[in-house]
Amino acid sequence: MTSAAIEQAARFLAETRDFSARAADLGLGDASGFYWYHTIDLPHGLTTPGIYDFRETVRAFPFPADMRGMHVLDVGSATGFFAFEFEKRGAEVVSIELDSLYSLDRFPGQPIEQVLAQIERMVMPDSVIEGFTRKYTADQLYFNLLKGPFDFCAKLLGSRVRRCYSTLYELTPEKTGRARFDLVFMGDVLLHTINPLQALAAVAPLCETLILSQNIPDGPMDEPAMLYVGGDDPERDEVSWWWPNKPCLIQLLKKLGFRQVDEAGRNRGTLRPTGYPFDRAILRATR
Repeated sequence: MTSAAIEQAARFLAETRDFSARAADLGLGDASGFYWYHTIDLPHGLTTPGIYDFRETVRAFPFPADMRGMHVLDVGSATGFFAFEFEKRGAEVVSIELDSLYSLDRFPGQPIEQVLAQIERMVMPDSVIEGFTRKYTADQLYFNLLKGPFDFCAKLLGSRVRRCYSTLYELTPEKTGRARFDLVFMGDVLLHTINPLQALAAVAPLCETLILSQNIPDGPMDEPAMLYVGGDDPERDEVSWWWPNKPCLIQLLKKLGFRQVDEAGRNRGTLRPTGYPFDRAILRATR
C-alpha cells in the first residue's frame, strides 16, 4: 500500500473506533465489530462510518420525492441506507437480505471457509493496516456484517421497515408479503450471483418498476455479453462473478416482461477508505 492509502485507512479505522466509543458512551451497545456498508445519519449526532456515502448522490437515482402509498422492495439492503430512505419518503418497505453467509453463492467446489476468510479480510477495518487474522465465526461475521448494523440503525431511527430473509432465487410473494411492488431496487447485488438470469427471473414478477445499479462494463461491442470477474484463484475474489453489459441487461429485462428499459442516471462516488472512484449506470425497467 502507498503511504497515502495507509493514511486513509488509518483515518477510516480511527473514525470507526470513534463511532463505537460514542455509541457505547450513549448506552447504545457494542458496535465495535460492525462493518458499516452505508453512511447513515442517526439521532444523537451519530453518523455511521460507511464505505459508501449516498446521502448526496441519492438524488441521481430516479426515486420519487414523495413515496407515500408506495410499496417498495429493497433487495440486498446491507446496512439499510436505501430502505430507510424509502421509508423517510413515505413508502412501506420490505428489506431483503440473506439469512446466513452460508447462503452466499460461491464457485462450485469452493469451500465455505475460503469465502468467509476472504469476506472477513475485506470487511474488517483493522485488517487494512494491522494485518489479518481470522477472529470471527460465521455467525459472528454475519451479525457484524448484516444483522447488527441494520438492527442498530433501525432501532435508533424508529424504523418500521420489515426485514425478509431470502436468497434472490427463492424470493416469492409468500416471503415478501406482496405479489407486486410499485418499486424494486437492486444495487450491487446481481454481480454476487452465480446465476444472474435465474436471480433476475425470480425478482422480475414482483416489480412494477425495477431500478438497478451496479458495475455494468462499457466497451466497444454492442452485442449482449457478460464479463466473468471471478478470477482463477478461489482465495482472491470479492464474491463477485458476472458483470452483464448494458445490451445484455436490457435484452434480459425485456424478455422478462419489462416494456421499457433505459439508463436513468449515473451513480458516482468514492469508496472509502481506498479513495477508489466509481461510476455506475442506473437502469430503470418499467412494465
